[in-house]
Amino acid sequence: MKKADKNKTGIVFNVQKFSVNDGPGIRTVVFFKGCPLRCRWCSNPESQLPKIQILHDSKKCIHCLHCIQICPAKAITATEKTLHINSTLCTGCKTCAMQCPAKALETAGEVKSVNEIINTVIQDRVFYEESGGGITLSGGEFLTQPDFAEELLLAAKEENLHTCCETTGFARAEIFDRIIPYIDYVLFDMKHWAAEKHKNGTGVSNELILANLKHAVQLQKTVLPRIPVIPDFNNSPEDAANFARLLREIGIDQCQLLPFHQFGENKYNLLDKPYEYANVPALHREELEDYRNIFLQHGINAFF
Repeated sequence: MKKADKNKTGIVFNVQKFSVNDGPGIRTVVFFKGCPLRCRWCSNPESQLPKIQILHDSKKCIHCLHCIQICPAKAITATEKTLHINSTLCTGCKTCAMQCPAKALETAGEVKSVNEIINTVIQDRVFYEESGGGITLSGGEFLTQPDFAEELLLAAKEENLHTCCETTGFARAEIFDRIIPYIDYVLFDMKHWAAEKHKNGTGVSNELILANLKHAVQLQKTVLPRIPVIPDFNNSPEDAANFARLLREIGIDQCQLLPFHQFGENKYNLLDKPYEYANVPALHREELEDYRNIFLQHGINAFF
Protein backbone atom coordinates (compact mmCIF):
# COMPACT_ATOMS: atom_id res chain seq x y z
CA MET A 1 0.00 0.00 0.00
CA LYS A 2 1.40 3.38 -0.98
CA LYS A 3 2.13 6.07 1.59
CA ALA A 4 -0.50 8.74 2.18
CA ASP A 5 0.05 12.30 0.97
CA LYS A 6 -0.99 14.11 4.12
CA ASN A 7 -0.69 17.52 2.48
CA LYS A 8 -3.57 16.73 0.13
CA THR A 9 -6.53 19.04 0.74
CA GLY A 10 -10.26 18.81 0.24
CA ILE A 11 -13.44 20.65 1.17
CA VAL A 12 -15.43 19.43 4.16
CA PHE A 13 -18.37 21.00 5.97
CA ASN A 14 -18.16 19.17 9.29
CA VAL A 15 -16.03 16.78 11.32
CA GLN A 16 -18.29 15.17 13.89
CA LYS A 17 -16.88 13.28 16.85
CA PHE A 18 -18.58 10.59 18.96
CA SER A 19 -21.07 9.49 16.32
CA VAL A 20 -22.84 6.18 16.97
CA ASN A 21 -25.12 6.19 13.91
CA ASP A 22 -22.60 6.12 11.06
CA GLY A 23 -21.06 2.69 11.22
CA PRO A 24 -20.05 0.30 14.01
CA GLY A 25 -18.87 1.62 17.35
CA ILE A 26 -17.95 5.19 18.20
CA ARG A 27 -16.80 7.06 15.13
CA THR A 28 -15.54 10.38 13.84
CA VAL A 29 -17.43 11.33 10.70
CA VAL A 30 -15.88 13.54 8.02
CA PHE A 31 -18.54 15.22 5.89
CA PHE A 32 -17.29 15.97 2.37
CA LYS A 33 -18.81 18.88 0.47
CA GLY A 34 -20.20 18.15 -2.98
CA CYS A 35 -22.88 15.74 -4.20
CA PRO A 36 -24.01 14.74 -7.71
CA LEU A 37 -27.57 14.03 -6.50
CA ARG A 38 -30.24 16.63 -5.83
CA CYS A 39 -32.62 14.74 -3.57
CA ARG A 40 -35.77 16.79 -3.12
CA TRP A 41 -35.84 15.97 0.62
CA CYS A 42 -32.11 16.47 1.27
CA SER A 43 -31.48 17.27 4.94
CA ASN A 44 -28.02 18.72 4.25
CA PRO A 45 -28.52 21.08 1.28
CA GLU A 46 -25.29 22.87 2.23
CA SER A 47 -23.47 19.66 1.27
CA GLN A 48 -24.42 19.76 -2.40
CA LEU A 49 -22.09 22.34 -3.94
CA PRO A 50 -18.37 21.42 -3.88
CA LYS A 51 -17.30 24.87 -2.73
CA ILE A 52 -17.44 27.15 0.29
CA GLN A 53 -20.86 28.82 0.65
CA ILE A 54 -22.29 31.68 2.67
CA LEU A 55 -25.44 31.13 4.73
CA HIS A 56 -27.65 34.08 5.67
CA ASP A 57 -29.81 34.19 8.80
CA SER A 58 -32.51 36.78 8.08
CA LYS A 59 -33.62 36.70 11.74
CA LYS A 60 -30.24 38.08 12.85
CA CYS A 61 -29.70 40.43 9.90
CA ILE A 62 -29.98 44.16 10.66
CA HIS A 63 -30.00 44.97 6.93
CA CYS A 64 -27.03 47.32 7.18
CA LEU A 65 -25.84 46.15 3.72
CA HIS A 66 -22.20 46.27 4.81
CA CYS A 67 -21.70 42.85 3.22
CA ILE A 68 -22.76 44.18 -0.18
CA GLN A 69 -20.28 47.02 0.08
CA ILE A 70 -17.29 44.82 0.96
CA CYS A 71 -17.95 41.72 -1.19
CA PRO A 72 -15.06 41.64 -3.72
CA ALA A 73 -17.02 39.38 -6.09
CA LYS A 74 -20.22 41.49 -6.02
CA ALA A 75 -22.08 38.29 -5.22
CA ILE A 76 -24.59 39.78 -2.75
CA THR A 77 -27.76 41.69 -3.54
CA ALA A 78 -30.67 42.75 -1.35
CA THR A 79 -34.41 43.18 -1.39
CA GLU A 80 -36.45 44.95 1.26
CA LYS A 81 -36.70 41.79 3.34
CA THR A 82 -33.61 39.69 2.74
CA LEU A 83 -30.25 39.17 1.08
CA HIS A 84 -29.50 37.01 -1.93
CA ILE A 85 -26.08 35.43 -2.33
CA ASN A 86 -25.16 34.26 -5.82
CA SER A 87 -23.30 30.99 -5.23
CA THR A 88 -21.90 31.09 -8.77
CA LEU A 89 -20.24 34.47 -8.25
CA CYS A 90 -19.24 33.87 -4.61
CA THR A 91 -15.60 32.84 -4.26
CA GLY A 92 -15.89 31.73 -0.63
CA CYS A 93 -13.42 34.33 0.61
CA LYS A 94 -15.50 34.70 3.84
CA THR A 95 -14.96 38.47 3.98
CA CYS A 96 -18.67 39.15 4.46
CA ALA A 97 -19.07 36.58 7.22
CA MET A 98 -16.00 37.76 9.11
CA GLN A 99 -17.12 41.40 9.02
CA CYS A 100 -20.88 41.03 9.53
CA PRO A 101 -21.69 43.16 12.62
CA ALA A 102 -24.81 41.13 13.44
CA LYS A 103 -23.19 37.70 12.88
CA ALA A 104 -25.99 36.98 10.40
CA LEU A 105 -23.63 35.37 7.87
CA GLU A 106 -21.80 32.10 8.34
CA THR A 107 -19.85 29.76 6.11
CA ALA A 108 -20.51 26.19 5.07
CA GLY A 109 -17.35 24.38 4.07
CA GLU A 110 -13.66 24.78 4.66
CA VAL A 111 -10.47 23.52 3.11
CA LYS A 112 -8.74 20.90 5.26
CA SER A 113 -5.64 18.82 4.74
CA VAL A 114 -5.44 15.08 5.33
CA ASN A 115 -2.99 15.80 8.12
CA GLU A 116 -5.38 18.18 9.89
CA ILE A 117 -8.24 15.72 9.75
CA ILE A 118 -6.32 12.61 10.72
CA ASN A 119 -4.81 14.43 13.70
CA THR A 120 -8.32 15.25 14.86
CA VAL A 121 -9.52 11.71 14.29
CA ILE A 122 -6.76 9.94 16.23
CA GLN A 123 -7.47 12.04 19.31
CA ASP A 124 -10.25 9.55 20.07
CA ARG A 125 -8.33 6.37 19.30
CA VAL A 126 -9.09 4.90 22.73
CA PHE A 127 -12.84 5.12 22.07
CA TYR A 128 -12.47 3.39 18.71
CA GLU A 129 -10.46 0.56 20.27
CA GLU A 130 -13.00 0.02 23.05
CA SER A 131 -16.08 0.16 20.79
CA GLY A 132 -14.86 -1.19 17.45
CA GLY A 133 -15.25 2.22 15.86
CA GLY A 134 -13.11 4.37 13.60
CA ILE A 135 -13.44 6.93 10.83
CA THR A 136 -16.43 7.36 8.50
CA LEU A 137 -16.36 9.37 5.27
CA SER A 138 -19.74 10.88 4.47
CA GLY A 139 -21.17 13.91 2.71
CA GLY A 140 -22.50 15.13 0.43
CA GLU A 141 -20.85 12.35 -1.50
CA PHE A 142 -17.24 11.63 -0.58
CA LEU A 143 -16.58 10.06 -3.99
CA THR A 144 -16.85 13.51 -5.62
CA GLN A 145 -13.38 14.18 -4.14
CA PRO A 146 -11.66 10.87 -4.90
CA ASP A 147 -8.06 12.11 -4.63
CA PHE A 148 -8.67 13.59 -1.20
CA ALA A 149 -10.69 10.55 -0.10
CA GLU A 150 -7.98 8.13 -1.16
CA GLU A 151 -5.23 9.96 0.72
CA LEU A 152 -7.39 10.28 3.84
CA LEU A 153 -8.21 6.57 3.77
CA LEU A 154 -4.54 5.71 3.27
CA ALA A 155 -3.66 7.87 6.27
CA ALA A 156 -6.38 6.15 8.31
CA LYS A 157 -4.98 2.74 7.39
CA GLU A 158 -1.49 3.88 8.40
CA GLU A 159 -3.02 4.58 11.83
CA ASN A 160 -4.70 1.13 11.82
CA LEU A 161 -8.15 2.69 11.93
CA HIS A 162 -11.34 0.92 10.89
CA THR A 163 -12.76 2.71 7.86
CA CYS A 164 -16.38 3.20 6.88
CA CYS A 165 -18.18 5.26 4.28
CA GLU A 166 -21.68 6.49 3.65
CA THR A 167 -22.22 6.74 -0.09
CA THR A 168 -24.87 7.28 -2.72
CA GLY A 169 -22.81 4.98 -4.93
CA PHE A 170 -23.10 7.43 -7.81
CA ALA A 171 -19.55 7.45 -9.16
CA ARG A 172 -17.82 6.14 -12.24
CA ALA A 173 -16.79 2.52 -11.93
CA GLU A 174 -13.07 3.36 -12.09
CA ILE A 175 -13.42 5.78 -9.15
CA PHE A 176 -15.47 3.32 -7.11
CA ASP A 177 -12.96 0.54 -7.81
CA ARG A 178 -10.08 2.80 -6.86
CA ILE A 179 -11.51 3.75 -3.46
CA ILE A 180 -13.42 0.66 -2.30
CA PRO A 181 -10.30 -1.40 -1.36
CA TYR A 182 -9.61 1.02 1.50
CA ILE A 183 -13.14 0.75 2.94
CA ASP A 184 -13.96 -1.84 5.59
CA TYR A 185 -17.68 -1.12 5.97
CA VAL A 186 -20.02 0.42 3.40
CA LEU A 187 -23.24 2.23 4.29
CA PHE A 188 -24.96 2.33 0.91
CA ASP A 189 -27.88 4.68 0.33
CA MET A 190 -30.79 3.33 -1.72
CA LYS A 191 -33.33 5.98 -2.70
CA HIS A 192 -35.59 4.01 -5.03
CA TRP A 193 -35.71 0.63 -6.74
CA ALA A 194 -36.98 1.98 -10.10
CA ALA A 195 -34.65 3.96 -12.39
CA GLU A 196 -37.16 6.55 -13.60
CA LYS A 197 -38.64 7.23 -10.16
CA HIS A 198 -35.11 7.49 -8.76
CA LYS A 199 -34.30 10.12 -11.37
CA ASN A 200 -37.47 12.06 -10.58
CA GLY A 201 -36.55 12.25 -6.91
CA THR A 202 -32.78 12.71 -7.07
CA GLY A 203 -31.94 14.00 -10.55
CA VAL A 204 -30.03 10.84 -11.56
CA SER A 205 -30.89 7.28 -12.52
CA ASN A 206 -30.01 4.39 -10.22
CA GLU A 207 -28.34 2.18 -12.84
CA LEU A 208 -24.77 3.19 -11.97
CA ILE A 209 -25.61 3.10 -8.27
CA LEU A 210 -26.91 -0.47 -8.43
CA ALA A 211 -23.92 -1.57 -10.48
CA ASN A 212 -21.56 -0.28 -7.79
CA LEU A 213 -23.67 -1.83 -5.03
CA LYS A 214 -23.51 -5.23 -6.75
CA HIS A 215 -19.77 -4.84 -7.25
CA ALA A 216 -19.20 -4.07 -3.55
CA VAL A 217 -21.08 -7.25 -2.65
CA GLN A 218 -19.09 -9.26 -5.20
CA LEU A 219 -15.91 -7.96 -3.57
CA GLN A 220 -17.26 -9.37 -0.28
CA LYS A 221 -17.30 -6.00 1.40
CA THR A 222 -19.48 -5.58 4.47
CA VAL A 223 -22.40 -3.63 2.99
CA LEU A 224 -25.42 -2.21 4.79
CA PRO A 225 -28.03 -0.65 2.49
CA ARG A 226 -29.86 2.30 4.07
CA ILE A 227 -33.23 3.37 2.69
CA PRO A 228 -34.58 6.84 3.52
CA VAL A 229 -38.34 6.28 3.62
CA ILE A 230 -39.87 9.34 1.95
CA PRO A 231 -43.62 10.12 1.84
CA ASP A 232 -45.21 9.69 -1.60
CA PHE A 233 -41.89 8.67 -3.08
CA ASN A 234 -40.87 5.22 -1.82
CA ASN A 235 -43.10 4.47 1.18
CA SER A 236 -45.78 2.26 -0.41
CA PRO A 237 -46.16 -1.51 0.20
CA GLU A 238 -45.21 -2.00 -3.46
CA ASP A 239 -41.99 -0.07 -2.87
CA ALA A 240 -41.11 -2.21 0.15
CA ALA A 241 -41.69 -5.43 -1.78
CA ASN A 242 -39.62 -4.28 -4.74
CA PHE A 243 -36.77 -3.06 -2.52
CA ALA A 244 -36.75 -6.46 -0.81
CA ARG A 245 -36.81 -8.31 -4.12
CA LEU A 246 -33.90 -6.23 -5.42
CA LEU A 247 -31.82 -6.77 -2.28
CA ARG A 248 -32.33 -10.52 -2.48
CA GLU A 249 -31.29 -10.55 -6.14
CA ILE A 250 -28.08 -8.71 -5.25
CA GLY A 251 -27.38 -11.09 -2.36
CA ILE A 252 -28.09 -8.84 0.62
CA ASP A 253 -30.25 -9.95 3.54
CA GLN A 254 -30.49 -6.81 5.66
CA CYS A 255 -31.14 -3.09 5.41
CA GLN A 256 -31.71 -0.07 7.62
CA LEU A 257 -34.81 2.10 7.26
CA LEU A 258 -34.41 5.84 7.87
CA PRO A 259 -37.79 7.56 8.43
CA PHE A 260 -38.21 10.95 6.76
CA HIS A 261 -37.62 13.92 9.07
CA GLN A 262 -37.60 17.71 8.91
CA PHE A 263 -34.25 18.37 10.62
CA GLY A 264 -32.76 20.19 7.63
CA GLU A 265 -35.65 22.54 6.87
CA ASN A 266 -34.07 25.68 8.31
CA LYS A 267 -30.94 25.20 6.22
CA TYR A 268 -32.98 25.92 3.10
CA ASN A 269 -33.96 29.27 4.59
CA LEU A 270 -30.31 30.04 5.33
CA LEU A 271 -29.39 29.16 1.74
CA ASP A 272 -32.30 31.12 0.25
CA LYS A 273 -33.57 27.96 -1.42
CA PRO A 274 -37.10 26.53 -1.66
CA TYR A 275 -37.81 23.33 0.27
CA GLU A 276 -40.28 21.03 -1.48
CA TYR A 277 -41.07 19.03 1.65
CA ALA A 278 -41.75 22.01 3.92
CA ASN A 279 -45.33 20.96 4.73
CA VAL A 280 -44.84 17.21 4.68
CA PRO A 281 -45.15 15.56 8.12
CA ALA A 282 -42.23 13.52 9.39
CA LEU A 283 -42.57 9.74 9.49
CA HIS A 284 -42.20 7.81 12.74
CA ARG A 285 -41.09 4.24 13.32
CA GLU A 286 -44.47 3.09 14.57
CA GLU A 287 -46.03 4.27 11.31
CA LEU A 288 -43.62 2.10 9.30
CA GLU A 289 -44.09 -1.27 11.01
CA ASP A 290 -46.26 -2.60 8.18
CA TYR A 291 -43.67 -1.33 5.68
CA ARG A 292 -40.89 -3.04 7.64
CA ASN A 293 -42.84 -6.29 7.92
CA ILE A 294 -42.95 -6.60 4.14
CA PHE A 295 -39.14 -6.74 4.11
CA LEU A 296 -39.20 -9.36 6.86
CA GLN A 297 -41.71 -11.44 4.93
CA HIS A 298 -39.30 -11.42 1.98
CA GLY A 299 -36.38 -12.57 4.12
CA ILE A 300 -34.75 -9.16 4.55
CA ASN A 301 -33.86 -8.16 8.11
CA ALA A 302 -35.04 -4.54 7.99
CA PHE A 303 -34.43 -2.44 11.10
CA PHE A 304 -34.47 1.19 12.20
